[in-house]
Amino acid sequence: MDSTRKPESEGKPRRWRAREVGVEVGVMPPGPGNAITDIDGVKVGHRTIVRGDHVRTGVTAVVPHGGDVFADKVPAAIAVGNGFGKMAGYTQVAETGTIETPIVLTNTLSVGVAATAVVRYVLGLPGHERVCSVNPLVGETSDAYLNDIRGLHVTEDDVIAAIKTASSGPVAEGAVGAGTGTMVMGFKGGIGTSSRIIGAESDHSRTVGVLVQSNYGGILEVNGAPVGRELQPPKHEIDQSVGDGNSCMIVIATDAPLCVRNLERLANRSLYALARTGSHMSNGSGDYAIVFSTGYRYRHFSTEPVEMPPLLPNDAMTPLFRAVIEATEEAIYNSLLMAATVTGYRGHVGRAVPIDEVVAICRKYNVLDLGKTLPPWPLDRIKE
Repeated sequence: MDSTRKPESEGKPRRWRAREVGVEVGVMPPGPGNAITDIDGVKVGHRTIVRGDHVRTGVTAVVPHGGDVFADKVPAAIAVGNGFGKMAGYTQVAETGTIETPIVLTNTLSVGVAATAVVRYVLGLPGHERVCSVNPLVGETSDAYLNDIRGLHVTEDDVIAAIKTASSGPVAEGAVGAGTGTMVMGFKGGIGTSSRIIGAESDHSRTVGVLVQSNYGGILEVNGAPVGRELQPPKHEIDQSVGDGNSCMIVIATDAPLCVRNLERLANRSLYALARTGSHMSNGSGDYAIVFSTGYRYRHFSTEPVEMPPLLPNDAMTPLFRAVIEATEEAIYNSLLMAATVTGYRGHVGRAVPIDEVVAICRKYNVLDLGKTLPPWPLDRIKE
């Protein structure tokens, strides 16, 4: 069957976000929802596809604003960490500095059908009867370990459903949407999100929000604690986690008015967070960061000057750099901690990271914030 919720959560204990168990990343405050949707107008939609014992895949869509994104394009940039991926739409974004469609994430072999679906969606919008060129922006990671990826189970309707059901507010995390079948450093990965506020006490605060589709190799570290080493996973899982790995897609939104050059600088900084979690961007990993600003827009085919607010100068970028690194790192932890165990293709098991053991290791290395975010019961009662 197809579902838009997390099917693996049925009958399972609740999972917890990083801050709910005392893992606070960095020093900057998160937005009210600690999600990419903290940026006004940004929406996220999922289509989770689970069938039988072999299909574990899906689609996640990030919509930059509530209007017609093709008619009102947003300034954007893309950074490449390791380019072993199938990033559709990259060159036009690099050339023009704009995004004109929702951003869609899916599995590696579904990029083609997703791109066609995005084109069909845009062509069907009112006023687009004469549109003959669309740049669909589609990213991917491979979910072949848990999903029958060769079965090409994602359809155009799945992609369009993810776009049309996108909403603001809380974002479902873990094994949902494009994260349904993904793995991270030997554990079940998925979708995660987080945000940071710059200048929270001022009248001119800015927000950076991040959503990740995590699916890469390495040895897990949480806030600097050597979790992967302490958990001592079986040798075959270590071999898998430090081998070629897969990929990570990072989508960044900000309301800060930035030029395209500084957007690209912001995207590049987000990749630093992968290393902080234990990634080494292996040979077979496709690690991409897509960033856009809602601070101003470009009208399609308009020859009139673009109305934009004063752009932030280079000297104002440092806090934004810190914000995107912190938010990306926490989004990755959320993608892990919120993902329950999934059994899929050929009986392969994506084992959920054991939250109680993660908490114990973080306690051992003194990297929990026990004064601010303690749940209403002792942390040692968290059980997988």
